[in-house]
Amino acid sequence: MSDPYSVLGVPRTASEDDIRKAFRSLAKKHHPDLNPGDKAAEAKFKEISQANDLLSDPEKRRRFDAGEIDATGQEMPPRGFYRDQAGGPGAGKYAHAGGHESFVDMGGIFSEMFGDRHGFGSAGGGFDMGGLPLTYTLRVPFLVAARGGKQRVGLPGGKTLDIDIPEGAADGQTLRLKGQGMPGANGGPPGDAYVELRVEPHAFFEARDNDIHVELPVTLTEAALGGKIRVPTVGGAVMLNVPAGSNTGTSLRLRGRGLLDRKSGQRGDQYVKLKVTLPEQPDDKLKEFLEKWEAGRAYDPRKAMEQFT
Repeated sequence: MSDPYSVLGVPRTASEDDIRKAFRSLAKKHHPDLNPGDKAAEAKFKEISQANDLLSDPEKRRRFDAGEIDATGQEMPPRGFYRDQAGGPGAGKYAHAGGHESFVDMGGIFSEMFGDRHGFGSAGGGFDMGGLPLTYTLRVPFLVAARGGKQRVGLPGGKTLDIDIPEGAADGQTLRLKGQGMPGANGGPPGDAYVELRVEPHAFFEARDNDIHVELPVTLTEAALGGKIRVPTVGGAVMLNVPAGSNTGTSLRLRGRGLLDRKSGQRGDQYVKLKVTLPEQPDDKLKEFLEKWEAGRAYDPRKAMEQFT
């Protein structure tokens, strides 16, 4: 991946809020749901998601800025310890384990450092030793995290495993896969694998703690006259009563339609912000009506702004 600051289009001095805003703007533009079949948009979305993963984590960002990790989050070679040059002897020696870039084969590193005399390798060890843990970052679709479900993960050696994503899983949450780490030496038990979840943004749902926020387009008729309309939620579509005389920016609440709080067992709410949207194609009758609508000339929606200019 390129420099994450360049990917998000922010300076290295950007605040957390600047990074969040830049990411959301780019994510909405390149989200696969809004660009079906567009491989370039899908690749760009993955790149900006990876950049956001790094820069939105204060510790990872600090380590990247200090040169301790690279743009993918991998450890940088310590000075004077080894050199991993592409194409040179031993190139990629510590880059991955079993072909999976997110795992670090610590057993192999210890074996090389200590000549396998402490039982870190597969042969010649002095005693039985349990396998070392593996860490893995798994990207999870927003709705899978919200609703819970199965997600397939690739482990070293080509093995795949379907893991249970709990309902209401949060970004950054870590799941433990017992016995799915490095194999133990001399018959010792395998270690565990730790999977850090990275919840992908949704095309229109936005999570804030356990509440869901969504901007909902409504027609001029629905806003002016009111009525019941279908609204998407993480649990499926529901009917919402829009009061007559609603406007762009009107916020309505759907109780209990947010995310599950796994600690309290309670659900958050969904907040629906209305956005009045005119027809894409010109409507002659609407135009004719507005031209004759005298009341529409009787108010100035920008009057309150004059006091600030």
